Amino acid sequence: MFNPGATLFEGDTLLLLRVEDHRGHSHLTVARSKDGITGWRFDPEPTFVPEPERYPEEIWGVEDPRITYLEEQKKWAICYTAFSAGGPLVSLATTSDFKTFQRLGPVMPPDDKDAALFPIRFKGRWAMLHRPVPTSAISGAHIWLSWSPDLKHWGDHHILLWARRGGWWDANKIGLSPPPLRTPEGWLLLYHGVRMTASGAIYRLGLALLDLENPTQVIHRSDEWIFQPDENYERFGDVDKVVFPCGWVEEDGHVRIYYGAADSSIALATASVAEMLDWLKHTAAQPHHADV
Repeated sequence: MFNPGATLFEGDTLLLLRVEDHRGHSHLTVARSKDGITGWRFDPEPTFVPEPERYPEEIWGVEDPRITYLEEQKKWAICYTAFSAGGPLVSLATTSDFKTFQRLGPVMPPDDKDAALFPIRFKGRWAMLHRPVPTSAISGAHIWLSWSPDLKHWGDHHILLWARRGGWWDANKIGLSPPPLRTPEGWLLLYHGVRMTASGAIYRLGLALLDLENPTQVIHRSDEWIFQPDENYERFGDVDKVVFPCGWVEEDGHVRIYYGAADSSIALATASVAEMLDWLKHTAAQPHHADV
């Protein structure tokens, strides 16, 4: 199990785990804990399973959920990757109890991953961050921002954060990690960068900050990475040298970051939101178009 979404629900920390079966297909299962660290209680059966008969885009599994509480609708939205015959794409479901789910179906065509919603509307529209992959590798894979009036129909697409080029830690391919976190200074993003080396890829994490009222405006973006695979369980596994958060939970100014380690297990890191914001200000690049 790896790459869990995370939220607070009925006094518990709730994780929606990606569980890969022996066929190689993934489903999602809920785990709950009072303190978010110990005493995990697992649903006895898979919570959210692929339904390829009704939703053919899920033929090879459902993966990497990001959970956002929609304040206006008083329910949770789950952006997840549906592994279709045409490639991975972004699908969306909602729930009020994490037992029954309303699927909205695919909302972005393949290849697309790493999607999450903001918890509020901006001038009447919902906003989604996601990461389409172009057919041309030369173009790079960037974080995009798209808009919708109803969570189903999406448009007004544009690149929000560009993957840098050259020797940067986040060159050529980046993607959102957990959903955006609202802070007094802006929307805090934790995102991953993929550095290709002679021995393969390294997934590291960096930070960016968006304007609270207008998330198209990038206030800060870190030049440096803040977190990388160091421990053996992060460096060796089904996919080596990967730290991949899909969920974080904030309480009392601190976050618990739940992340997939080497696509083989789930690990936990903690951080102070204030310290992250301060670090970001001191390592931030001046925004510029191509981030070269």
